[in-house]
Amino acid sequence: MSLAQPTIKPANPNFSSGPCAKRPGYDINQLDLSTLGRSHRSNVGKDALQKVITDTAELLQLPEGYRVGIVPASDTGAMEMVMWSLLGPRPVDICYWESFGQGWFTDITKQLKLENVNTLKADYGQLPDLSQVNPDNDCIFTWNGTTSGVKVEDGDFISDSRSGLTICDATSAVFAMQMPWEKLDVTTFSWQKVLGGEGGHGVIILSPRAVERLESYTPSWPMPKIFRLTAGGKLIEGIFKGATINTPSMLCVADYQDALDWIKSIGGVEASIQKSQDNLAVLSHFVEQNEWISFLAEKQSTRSNTSVCLSVDLTSEQLKQFIKLLGEQQVAFDIGAYKDAPSGLRIWCGSTVQQSDLAALMPWLTWAYQNVTA
Repeated sequence: MSLAQPTIKPANPNFSSGPCAKRPGYDINQLDLSTLGRSHRSNVGKDALQKVITDTAELLQLPEGYRVGIVPASDTGAMEMVMWSLLGPRPVDICYWESFGQGWFTDITKQLKLENVNTLKADYGQLPDLSQVNPDNDCIFTWNGTTSGVKVEDGDFISDSRSGLTICDATSAVFAMQMPWEKLDVTTFSWQKVLGGEGGHGVIILSPRAVERLESYTPSWPMPKIFRLTAGGKLIEGIFKGATINTPSMLCVADYQDALDWIKSIGGVEASIQKSQDNLAVLSHFVEQNEWISFLAEKQSTRSNTSVCLSVDLTSEQLKQFIKLLGEQQVAFDIGAYKDAPSGLRIWCGSTVQQSDLAALMPWLTWAYQNVTA
């Protein structure tokens, strides 16, 4: 027999870690659709692309000389482009503690077949010893492990006098966590994460050091056209001025602009970060009050404030029923752990999620747990 249900439901039950919830008050009818049906190479198309590039750089407060480019295939496409274009001249330190970082390791060793690769890895819930990163090597790492809920504490492990490049997959961190841009030579993300944008496009942020590498180094392997960032030994500047490699969805670009405008309206990236941290606080309080649920991240200082991963004291079958109950009641969609991660929950706490919705969800977690364990 079912136990008494909570009386209040989240206004928005979308807690997926990607694509993530739309911003509060989102209305597709509010998008500027003047670019639809126009060439992305027309003045109106290029202006729209240039504006999201400029607004991204301004909102993130990027250092002078950093370039922002829009590329195909989400964060994965962005990461593949930079790995295939930049890696090779130096040894590589690959740091990973979850499935996507492990995927970059596989590509480096199995596809690019680089030989001088040092691996710094850790199990789900932990970070590797990042003090072992060699500043003379290129370093690849994720800022926030989307499938593990474990983030780096800060950028102190990156040397200011490094000779290698840092390549950071920051798709679930940008706009939600403080990023030390001077320490990041290449950063990739997709706007479908923290900003709740539509999928299919990635963003690459290059430092001047990364541009110098691109213009002074030619990889030994064949380079697919879609991965090329240079032509004739020079950076393809158009990518960073609104002339994309292939045809982008101008509807997705308009959607991204809407998200950027919202970030401006709430007070910029600092406000976005604070909203995400406030969301995490709701879950932190709930976990403190309930012994049957815990954070997958073992250290509080490495606990993600976006892709919050939780372990639950349930069997796999009970957990499936737990998630099913919440979906049937339309209070939480898509909150199961990533397929390669340990069994549990993953609840998105980025800034587009309302704190009040997370607060409304918490009693439902208790209700579902009681039902499947009764």
